[in-house]
Formats: sequence, structure tokens, C-alpha cells
Amino acid sequence: MAIRPEAMRSVLAAARRRGGVVVVDLPRRVDDATTEALAQLDLGLLVVPADLRAVAAAKRVADAVGTLLRELRVVVRGPYAAGVEDQWVADVLGLPLVGGVPEEPGLMAALDAGVPPGDSARSPLGRFSAAFWERALAEESVS
Repeated sequence: MAIRPEAMRSVLAAARRRGGVVVVDLPRRVDDATTEALAQLDLGLLVVPADLRAVAAAKRVADAVGTLLRELRVVVRGPYAAGVEDQWVADVLGLPLVGGVPEEPGLMAALDAGVPPGDSARSPLGRFSAAFWERALAEESVS
């Protein structure tokens, strides 16, 4: 069932009024509700698996989303295919690189057990997230 754009607008407006950071996980396809969400975001992170087919698919998504979003950046997610590196992916997509997240063994089992991703500060996702928020908050305080 598709979400109506008006519903997306209302939910995001309510979340923003509460203050703080609002995180939205959007699908690859750009429908009316996704377009509405993208129009309201300050920053988008395009998470791209580090393999050639995923990079090609991400290029199409970046081209479509880039026209709707003020700022779009890329995060590269492992496991890494031979010869695929973070900066290469960013260059192909024409987007600024936020960083890379190595493969996280045990992630699926943790999710199945109800443990949120990045719950451990020592996990690859936990380390990436902490570093991202530290940089993002520093950038915001400079602006």
C-alpha cells in the first residue's frame, strides 16, 4: 500500500516540530510520497553496496533523487568487490563521500534477535555512526 504524499508531509512536519534529528529510510523508487519526503530533507545519505551492479543502480537513483534534494552524499557499504573503493564509488556517482562501512559479521543475527543496527559502539556501523554525527554536529556549529 502506497503512502499518500499528504500523510508523509504531516508525519515529517510533526517530527520536525519536536526538534532534533529526523531519520527517514526511503525506497529506491521515487513515488509521490518519496518526492514529498526528499523535498523536506536537509541531507540525504545514499547507502551503496560496494559492487559494480549496485553502483550502476545507485547512479540512476542519485540522478533522480539529486534533482529533488538539496544535499546528497554517499556511504559505501561492504563487503567490497575487488577493485571497488569508497572514493571511486563517490566519483562515479558525482557525490561527496561520507565514508565507508565495512561488512558487519553477525548483523543479520543481531537484527533477528531484536538488536538495533549499530547498537555496539565497537561495531563497524556503530563506529561509522558515531564519527558521522560528530562531523555533522561540528559542521552545524560552524554554519
